[in-house]
Amino acid sequence: MIMMMSLLQRLDNSILVLIKNSMHSIIMDKFMIIITSLGNGGVIWLLIAALLIINKKYRNVGFMAIGALILATVLGEGVLKHLVQRVRPSADIPAINLLIAKPLSYSFPSGHTTSSFAVAGVLAKYLKKYSIGILGLASLIAFSRLYLYVHYPTDVIAGIILGLLCSKLVIDASNKMINYREDNNKEISV
Repeated sequence: MIMMMSLLQRLDNSILVLIKNSMHSIIMDKFMIIITSLGNGGVIWLLIAALLIINKKYRNVGFMAIGALILATVLGEGVLKHLVQRVRPSADIPAINLLIAKPLSYSFPSGHTTSSFAVAGVLAKYLKKYSIGILGLASLIAFSRLYLYVHYPTDVIAGIILGLLCSKLVIDASNKMINYREDNNKEISV
């Protein structure tokens, strides 16, 4: 198990070095800072959810998106980060000059990625016409965390998995509540 973790850590480090050595430029630096800021506090996802909630046709989708965001935040930031307590790449490799403020929380899983994929999973399910753009934005936010050297690749992969799991749980729970409500309304109106 220890050998496996060591191998994963070396792979994580190699991928970060590859990104740093092959992709960094002034334009990309500025672009990735903007992209990552969209994920700060889930702001872009909250804005999209709010716009959906004010539209009666998409209100349930907006509430599901917020539910997925809350669940992702509780599980990722509130539980997993404190259980795993993985330090960030900048703590492991202090010579790296970060382009953004050094995050204070633990690294695993990536909160930006978890929240992005939790909401994107819900939105992609119900707004199929926009699913490529939505999942593309979530992927860009996830990649920005690697580019900016604040997460390891395994943090981001775990965030994608946890986020999509949260979206699935919220979608399933919402569908059960809707079906329950519809079944009970039929019984009452008979």
